[in-house]
Amino acid sequence: MSLLSALDKKDRKLLFWGLAAGLVLAVRAGIFSTEKTNNESTVPSSFLAGQHGARAAYETLARDGYTIERWEEPLANLAEKSGPGTVVVIAEPGLFQNKDTRALRKILDRGGSILVPGEQGGMLLPDGASASPEDFTFAACQLKPEGFDPLTSSGEIWMIPAATWKLGNPAYRVEYTCAGQPAVVEYNSGKGRVVWWASSTPLENGSISRANNLDLLLNSIGPVEGQHIYWDESLHGDVRSVWSFSSGIAQTMLWYGLLAIALLIILSFSRRSGPLRALPVRPRTTPVEYLEALGSLYQKAGAAETALEITWERFRRQMLRLCGLKPTLMDAAELAAIIHTRYPQSDPKLKDDLLAVEEGVKNGVALPRAALKLAQTLYRHQTQIMLMARAQKDATPESEFGHLRG
Repeated sequence: MSLLSALDKKDRKLLFWGLAAGLVLAVRAGIFSTEKTNNESTVPSSFLAGQHGARAAYETLARDGYTIERWEEPLANLAEKSGPGTVVVIAEPGLFQNKDTRALRKILDRGGSILVPGEQGGMLLPDGASASPEDFTFAACQLKPEGFDPLTSSGEIWMIPAATWKLGNPAYRVEYTCAGQPAVVEYNSGKGRVVWWASSTPLENGSISRANNLDLLLNSIGPVEGQHIYWDESLHGDVRSVWSFSSGIAQTMLWYGLLAIALLIILSFSRRSGPLRALPVRPRTTPVEYLEALGSLYQKAGAAETALEITWERFRRQMLRLCGLKPTLMDAAELAAIIHTRYPQSDPKLKDDLLAVEEGVKNGVALPRAALKLAQTLYRHQTQIMLMARAQKDATPESEFGHLRG
């Protein structure tokens, strides 16, 4: 038995309407809420085209001749194939493990370069010293260049700093600051090079075209020749497929809708498929109780003549059957004559009693006691005649055998 066939017709109708409504809401939310969902996402992923995504930066680098690809495998696999021309861009990484930090150290030891923004990115770096900002107001800030390294020649840079860098290591070179706090830091590690930003604002879609933010990205990566850029997506935790763009309110509504439908199915199915318990068997009443109940029913209805009529009709049919005749309409006199002919030993008062009963049925009985007396009279005659019929039946075989013996 299938699940749908087990449901009631109304429950199936409600289920289908619920599925249709959930599907319509999911499609509507997916169509009209895609852009809002992309803009609300703060992950600078190279797949996202929203305000905080980094798709524009990725496609710009690819169009400008850089050898670039997305990396969605573990960083340990990238470390095995890295070399002096390897450049890893890790934009605002999410959760990471110690093995990821060890992989980056291996890349740096082999001469690779790493660009990573944000406080979480600084924690991921070997020898990283990122921290929460103290004096930043999290507003757009025009960075102030520091020093004479090539990175400071990028020009006017705008950023919304979300972290700072703890100084103290002579290897750290502060290239840009915001309100006196480090915003762009560069240092060498092993044979490689690390560039850290206070946030990913310069490479996001909404601000990469502002001032010279694109130049900061190009200078942080390095020249086109001899470079292979890997834009890491493995630490963003996004599963890239066609369905990944339906994430957000559409996916949330879809899951809640499916949960509600599943709950409805469970409640509808279990209501009719639970444990069954047999109905209690009512004890049958005794014949005396039945007769008393039937008598009280006739008494309340005032139908003494009806009870007498039923008794008379039953007696008439029984007598005609004993006499070998079909049940037909016959008055009391004719019935008495037939019974006397068939059973001569019957009571001589049979005719008078049958006429009295017939008169009571036609004209009614004044009192229930009179009807009861007439019914008892019929029952007495019926018992006597049935005894006569049984005696004749028992005596018939003996007479036939006696005839044969004679």
